[in-house]
Amino acid sequence: MSVIGPLDPTVLPAGIRSRFLDGINGLRVHILEAGHESPGRPCVLLLHGFPELAYSWRKVMPPLAAAGFHVVAPDLRGYGRTTGWDGAYDSDLRGFRLLNAVRDALGVIWALGHREVAGVVGHDFGSPVAAWCALVRPDVFRSVTLMSAPFAGPPAPPSAAAPAAPDIHAAMAALDRPRKHYQWYYSTRPANADMWHCKQGVHDFLRAYYHHKSADWTSNKPHRLAGWTAEELAKMPTYYIMDLHEDMPATVAHEMPSPAEVAACRWLPDDELAVYAAEYTRNGFQGGLQWYRRGTGGLDTSELQLFSGRTIDVPSMFVGGASDWGTYQTPGAFERMQQTACTRMEAVHLIEGAGHWVQQEQAARVSEALLQFLRR
Repeated sequence: MSVIGPLDPTVLPAGIRSRFLDGINGLRVHILEAGHESPGRPCVLLLHGFPELAYSWRKVMPPLAAAGFHVVAPDLRGYGRTTGWDGAYDSDLRGFRLLNAVRDALGVIWALGHREVAGVVGHDFGSPVAAWCALVRPDVFRSVTLMSAPFAGPPAPPSAAAPAAPDIHAAMAALDRPRKHYQWYYSTRPANADMWHCKQGVHDFLRAYYHHKSADWTSNKPHRLAGWTAEELAKMPTYYIMDLHEDMPATVAHEMPSPAEVAACRWLPDDELAVYAAEYTRNGFQGGLQWYRRGTGGLDTSELQLFSGRTIDVPSMFVGGASDWGTYQTPGAFERMQQTACTRMEAVHLIEGAGHWVQQEQAARVSEALLQFLRR
């Protein structure tokens, strides 16, 4: 990858700067930070999801900084302006293990001079990273906020008594309306090219994708699912349980917002969407997709099983959009997070008027919830 500079400051809210940290677990990490002018502030680390960037936190960083925090949001391994990772489909995926993402996070805060953070906050894929940060290093990550993706706890160790899991993919493909799981699709070789070189272009693909998973798409009416069966999973929208013979650009193109809807979108106007589109047009999507391949391939399951039965014991909070299917996409995870995985779950917020992109769709309410939690 060629060396690239920081983000143009004109695309950032006042008080946020873009810069790089070198030598972080083999990476040159691009970060956004706010509240950096005054030394000694407690740190808050913000971890984004897919297909997002550090830029996804631009709306909550200034309020947190104004409240006295040093707020840091990196482009995670595989994303944006962070370099040092391999984006080839056939590359070694070991760098994308969850515990290595914890190492990345530790390296970032150490490089900034912190030895602990007041809170680690993760959205979407950043949520399990934040959860593992708090689970394995509670001395460093003093609280955790999980957004849009509940954490059900470490995987159980293998057992001869455990029944073999049914082939959910074969069952979904056999439905009257044949379907496939988006995470399985994201793990396939064509997925990156499908999205990077889609006929509508990256900008319009991302517009449709963000719209489809937001509260602006009024058909998002999530609810609990009875279990991990093809019939139950198929109740979710096609951005999670896709039609078998469609790729993701074709899937979301069916719900492309009209020009009037785009003009009315205040939480993601076209000039802000252009920042995402430029980064993904340059890099493609494979860096982010490597994390899905790690998960569906079980690359790090054996090392994560070492923590089976261990809980998150620092103060925790969950924030999601009331219109976000992400809360329920893994049946039972939302409940296990509250009942067993997190022993000090202090608040759960399902925010009206937000879908999956909760910290962008309802930034003021998310900022309020975060500040109330961090100031407890």
